[in-house]
Amino acid sequence: MPRIQGRLGIGKVLISLVAVESAIGPYKFDWNETHIYNPVWPPHAKFHNAQTMSMGAALGGASLWHLWKGPRDTHEALDAAAICAALYWVTNISALFYPGSKAVDPPGTARFPQAKFAVPSLALVALGYLMERRRLG
Repeated sequence: MPRIQGRLGIGKVLISLVAVESAIGPYKFDWNETHIYNPVWPPHAKFHNAQTMSMGAALGGASLWHLWKGPRDTHEALDAAAICAALYWVTNISALFYPGSKAVDPPGTARFPQAKFAVPSLALVALGYLMERRRLG
């Protein structure tokens, strides 16, 4: 059991939580009548929504794989895991800067309701990363 305890750093757990959130969250919030089943969305908009959901699942899975694979922790695996865990949220924020892009469809008036997930998630990845780098030495 000591070997497992040595691999279970709090930083890895924080990054893992964000990875799971990135993989499951898009399906929780988009697999409904406001997104993928929205009758007024054209097929291509649904395609990109589906792409985003799949990307969250892929990035979350990749992050978990890098964190927990193999017999030893490495800086490279941690770097890759943190990048994968953060990318979904970085791209979520960056989408606001594209021409004509809005965080919500009318009649919604919120500016960026996703911030309540994106900002804390990125902060957890950063904190987890710093903790794990310190643990790994």
